Amino acid sequence: MKTANPLTRLVLSLILSFGLVGCKKVPKGPTPIPLANRTVTEPVTPQGPAGDNVPQANQFPNDTDPNRFNLATDPEDGSQLGSREIEGNYIVDRETFAAQTVYFELDSSTINPGEKAKIDTIAAYLKNEPTFRLRVEGHCDERGTDEYNRALGERRALSILDYLKAFGVTSDRLTTLSYGEDKPAMFGSDEASWAKNRRGESVLLRPRN
Repeated sequence: MKTANPLTRLVLSLILSFGLVGCKKVPKGPTPIPLANRTVTEPVTPQGPAGDNVPQANQFPNDTDPNRFNLATDPEDGSQLGSREIEGNYIVDRETFAAQTVYFELDSSTINPGEKAKIDTIAAYLKNEPTFRLRVEGHCDERGTDEYNRALGERRALSILDYLKAFGVTSDRLTTLSYGEDKPAMFGSDEASWAKNRRGESVLLRPRN
């Protein structure tokens, strides 16, 4: 085998050295960080898991705002009634006649004799307060279809309303509303719960002024 002379070996070494240097990539600079130079023109609202806007600071209602709960004023002494429900010019009072809730038998809108004294109490109160009104709300237990229970609740409310009218309370002061089975007084699928849910509630509407 013929050995290359020293000059040839030098030339080959120089060619290989230049080749290696030429293949090496020179970095152009550090990799830019995404959005590092972004100019923010408006605040970004964080999103919740479902895409809903997350309330930011100062977006919650002011706890000291007197209109937050639509505060009512007691027409008798001028005191505030808190977050009590308002219906037009009337304050909705569910407490005054809570003990006079009338209970019904299964699938019946007939007022039992033992329940009539409760309605007598309501009628006497209304006769002494001629500016007050009353809403009678009918309820049912969970058995039966929604449509049937809605109609049965209305019949129960009308039974109480008719009794009040017979006692002398004028019809222009009385209204009815049926909830059917939508607002149970007790949750449960037993006779004790059903008996409490078959009812008629009398809601007093007190004038605001």
